[in-house]
Amino acid sequence: MMSEEMLKKMPHVMSTAGHMLAQPVAKGAALAAGGFAAGRSLLGFSLLRNPLTLLAAGVAAGVAAGFLAHKYQKEIIDGLSKASGMGKDFALHQKENLADLMAEASEAPAPKAADSDTPAA
Repeated sequence: MMSEEMLKKMPHVMSTAGHMLAQPVAKGAALAAGGFAAGRSLLGFSLLRNPLTLLAAGVAAGVAAGFLAHKYQKEIIDGLSKASGMGKDFALHQKENLADLMAEASEAPAPKAADSDTPAA
């Protein structure tokens, strides 16, 4: 319950809050807090803890994913084949680069060890 002191201070508090909300940062923070509270109340933890709700959400997500996969089947297959082709090309280029490096290493004479007083570790 509200006490008499709280009721007396209420107009002052409301006018101060209205003045503070005139600033863009405070307005954004208030909107974000309101959105968070609304989202939490609508999709609160009680709905997510209910097994039937989780099952229904999973089924709905599966149906939506299946529909989109069926609708864009050709585009998905084209994209995957293009990506696998690019992967094969990359692997071939790396294999060629490695073969070139190995050929250069076998052709080049071995570097001579520098004369030093310290033994090799």
